[in-house]
Amino acid sequence: MHLSPARTGASMAVASMLCVQLGLAASVGLIDDVGAGGAAWLRLFWAGVLLLVLVRPRRSTFSPAALRAGTALGLATAGVTLLFMAAVARLPLGTASALEFLGPLGVAVLRSRGTGRVWALLAAAGVLLLTQPWTGDADPVGVAFALAAACCWAAYILLTQRVGDEVSGLGGLAISMPVAAVVATGIAGPGVVGDLTPQLLLVGLGLAVLLPVVPFALELLALRRLTTAAFGTLMALEPAFALAIGFVALAQVPNALSVVGVGLVVAAGIGAERSGARHDVAVAEPLHPAPA
Repeated sequence: MHLSPARTGASMAVASMLCVQLGLAASVGLIDDVGAGGAAWLRLFWAGVLLLVLVRPRRSTFSPAALRAGTALGLATAGVTLLFMAAVARLPLGTASALEFLGPLGVAVLRSRGTGRVWALLAAAGVLLLTQPWTGDADPVGVAFALAAACCWAAYILLTQRVGDEVSGLGGLAISMPVAAVVATGIAGPGVVGDLTPQLLLVGLGLAVLLPVVPFALELLALRRLTTAAFGTLMALEPAFALAIGFVALAQVPNALSVVGVGLVVAAGIGAERSGARHDVAVAEPLHPAPA
């Protein structure tokens, strides 16, 4: 059965979110060993190495515009990863994900028209119920980190679509992930290197595949098929996945309002998938050749 571009893109986005939340849940133990910054750095370091080895990019295959966009995406990737891991160290996974979703939500609201804006606002209501800021239980420093991560995630979405349009295949990630790895190494690496063991290095390698290599590749491909508005609305499903995985893997039990919030974001995600196909760029015809 042939799937429409919107449905294919939505499926990729959902698979990406599942990988992200599983990777974050699996990273909790690593945070205990090397801290939030160390866990983020290990994943980004290995992701940069893996993309260089697998894609083997060559400078001559990238236009100056593609290099600039890829570098900017790398900075946003490092920011969202380091800041969100710092938030997860202080907040429940579902709460941190819900706050971070404000970034994609901002993109969705600003880029949506007509019914698309209705789905974005429905997603916002769901995230409000998931977060429940009126309880006052959230760590303020963790909230600040999550909101900063939200800003980086908004930039990440816009830049990922631009890079995906500029470079075919996974060539764009072969620029952005090494840049993110270098930035993370400069920020978090020096404080972690002395605590590394061969076992921790292997754990970091495995987690890098689960997050960020696989989900970021899926998101890049999804944004070739979906508008940024639809993609941003679909990201409302991520706090719902975080809530479910936090319950199953981390014994973080949601309340009734959180369950209602999950229902709202799922409904918004379905609506976004049905109306979010891109019509401005052909999926199979990127602007520049893929790296050899």
